[in-house]
Amino acid sequence: MRKVPLVESLQIVGRGSLNWFRGRPIVVSFEVTDSCNCYCKHCDHGGPRDESGLMRPSDYRRYMKTLKPCVVQVSGGEPLLRNDLVEIVRSIQSDSGLPYTILVSNWALMTEERYLTLREAGIDQFSVSLDFPDDRHDIFRGHPGLYDHLSTLVPRLASLGHDDIVLNSCITSENVAEISAMADKAHEWGVNICYSSYSARRTGCRDYMLRSPGQLELLNRELDRVEARRDASNWIVNSPSTMAATRRYFENSAAPGCTAGYRFLVVTSDGALQPCSMQFKRYALEDRETMVREFTRTNTCDECYVSIRSYLDKSFPQLLWENVSSFLSFESR
Repeated sequence: MRKVPLVESLQIVGRGSLNWFRGRPIVVSFEVTDSCNCYCKHCDHGGPRDESGLMRPSDYRRYMKTLKPCVVQVSGGEPLLRNDLVEIVRSIQSDSGLPYTILVSNWALMTEERYLTLREAGIDQFSVSLDFPDDRHDIFRGHPGLYDHLSTLVPRLASLGHDDIVLNSCITSENVAEISAMADKAHEWGVNICYSSYSARRTGCRDYMLRSPGQLELLNRELDRVEARRDASNWIVNSPSTMAATRRYFENSAAPGCTAGYRFLVVTSDGALQPCSMQFKRYALEDRETMVREFTRTNTCDECYVSIRSYLDKSFPQLLWENVSSFLSFESR
C-alpha cells in the first residue's frame, strides 16, 4: 500500500492528534445511500430503499466543518449507485487535502472512467469487497457475474500504478478456509488486502460466526499463513496488533471496550449521527456530545470488531506509531 506523502502525512498526524485530545472523531463513515445492488448473506443492506431523504452533495460540507475527521469512509449501501458521488466526494474534501478518503464498494458498477474520476475528486483508497477467490463470491453476494467483473477490472486498474486498491474480505464461517487464498488473489491482481470480522449484530444470524474449535484452529492457521507473507510494501493492510485482536474476537465471540460515537461514528444517508452502523440510536449533528454522554459512556456492546473500529481500538501512542510506520511518509512526493 502506497505511503501518504510528506505534506499530507503531517496534516493527518496533526488533525488526528488534535481530534484525539479534543474528543472529536478520528474517522467518520458517511453512508451515502441505503440501497444496494447486492443481497449479501452477511449484511442487512440489500436491494433498493426509499431515497427521498438523501442528503445532497452540498450538505456534506456542514458535517465536515463540524466533525473535522482526518479520515472519512464513503460507504452505503452501495455508494456507486449515486450518480452524484463525485460531487459528494468533492464536497467532503477541503483545500488542504484532508481528509484521507476511502470508498467502500462492491465495485459492480465501477469502470475505469469512474475510478479515475473519483481519484481526481479526492478518493485516496478504494476498498473492494471480496468474499471468495472465485465465483462463489457471486453466490454469497447475490450478484451473478460479479467475480468475473472484478477479476478483469481490478488487475487492469492496478496496472495503472496508483497502488490505492484494497480487497476487503469479511471473515465468516463460510470463507475462513479461504483467508490465505484471498491473499494469493490480491497478490495475483497486484493489489492490497484487508480483513474484517463478521458480526451477527447486523443480521441477527449467528451461522456465519466462527464457533467450533475446528473453525478457530482453521482461522489461526490461515492467519499465520498470511502473517508470514508480510513485507515492507504493507500490501497486508491489517497491523499485527489488529490481526491478534481479530483472533481474540472470534475466540471470545466478543470484543469489549468499544468507543463508537466518540473515536468514530456514522452519518446516515439522511443526515443523522449514529454511534456505528449497527447501533441505531439517532442524533442530530449538533447533538454529538449528547450521543457520547448517553451512548458511548454507557455502551456495553461487544458484538463486533469491524474495520473502522479495529483501526482505532488502541492507545494513542500505538495508533500513532502503527500509522506513521506503515502508511505515512516523511519524504516529499
